[in-house]
Amino acid sequence: MCRDSLEIRIRAIQPYGLFRTEEVYARLPKIPKLSSEDDGCRQSPSSSFADIDWSFSPADTLRSLRAHRWSFYDGQYLILIILGIFSLCIIAHPGPLVKTGISTLLLLSLILPITRQFSLPFLPIATWLTFFYACGFIPSDWRPPIWVRVLPALENIFYGANISNILSAHKSTFLDIMAWLPYGIMHFGAPAVCSLIMFFFASPSTVPVFARSFGYMNLIGVAIQLTFPCSPPWYENMYGLAPANYSIKGSPAGLARIDKLFGIALYTPTFTGSPMVFGAFPSLHAGSAVMEALFMSHVFPRLRPLFAVYTLWLWWATMYLSHHYAVDLVGGSLLAGTVFYVAKAKFLPRVQLNKWSRWDYDYKEVGEDPTEHGYALADFGNGPHDADDWTIGSSSSISSGSISPVDDNNSLWEGETLASHSDTEAKR
Repeated sequence: MCRDSLEIRIRAIQPYGLFRTEEVYARLPKIPKLSSEDDGCRQSPSSSFADIDWSFSPADTLRSLRAHRWSFYDGQYLILIILGIFSLCIIAHPGPLVKTGISTLLLLSLILPITRQFSLPFLPIATWLTFFYACGFIPSDWRPPIWVRVLPALENIFYGANISNILSAHKSTFLDIMAWLPYGIMHFGAPAVCSLIMFFFASPSTVPVFARSFGYMNLIGVAIQLTFPCSPPWYENMYGLAPANYSIKGSPAGLARIDKLFGIALYTPTFTGSPMVFGAFPSLHAGSAVMEALFMSHVFPRLRPLFAVYTLWLWWATMYLSHHYAVDLVGGSLLAGTVFYVAKAKFLPRVQLNKWSRWDYDYKEVGEDPTEHGYALADFGNGPHDADDWTIGSSSSISSGSISPVDDNNSLWEGETLASHSDTEAKR
């Protein structure tokens, strides 16, 4: 609010003899001088909340790190470091020189403020991608036995039939293309597209929360796939329920028809050389779609039906292409939903009315909206807590629905019953 508007309000009560206008001015905080372009006093003193840090000085990073208030949330970086070192050590190729170069570039991006604001929330995604690739180099004698009959049995128990086999029984070129679009194209580009849209049209803290949530969901999913390896529908179609071992190569299943249709060799070599051949459960394709739909529905609630249609479309595609059972989709969706609601209750900024872009936000509200009847599935805390760039939130925000203006001097660091004996007798 500008000084002129304050003066009008004060003079309106001056006749009652409460205080003089000059005395009030002495008590008011200094308000920045507005330019002629700020007609109507639209600019807020805390408008830097949405600004991007353009600094290249490592000194700013060190200064922010000193001001960082450490908490148990920072333990996430210890986990990422351990997984990263393990992955880099077990990866046979590329060689040490390339791995050292990539690690150096990552560390450099964390030192420069202009890149740190993007690379820090990206760390869980980078760790997931590295860990997923490293799974292909883990010796088979380190791995648990492969479960072949668990998912088909669960499919029949829960649904009374193998839904994947039913959906893939009738094939056509049209259906192949309709399944290929969400599964083989949109799935890989959707996270970047969603991030770009939310970067411009959501609260400035929304994209970092999405990036971390997406990364940790996939990390947890890969860890489950590694410790609980299960065969997908294409294995049952090719080998029946015979015991599996880790020498078996992956299969593109229905996507092989896409390679044949377009005369390319894209999905066949990719899935044949997959580092996680027996990673059917949980379905991270389904998990990613649900995660994207939940975040986008949070930002654009009126478009929720559109995001639900995309999710159902991808679910159908995964089963039509014989890559997942329906129970895999349920597992991946539950994982995504759990991670999302934890993030929503503790870190995700609420959407504010009449705010159209990130530059319209001058503060953020975190937690469940008290005006809505929602479920705070992860509201474990007993009161407000501080968070920052390390811990997904900002030191200026307060959870549980309260609001806080943003300080320009904030630290950027704060910015076995179902398995047959054959499942376990053939480990390798």
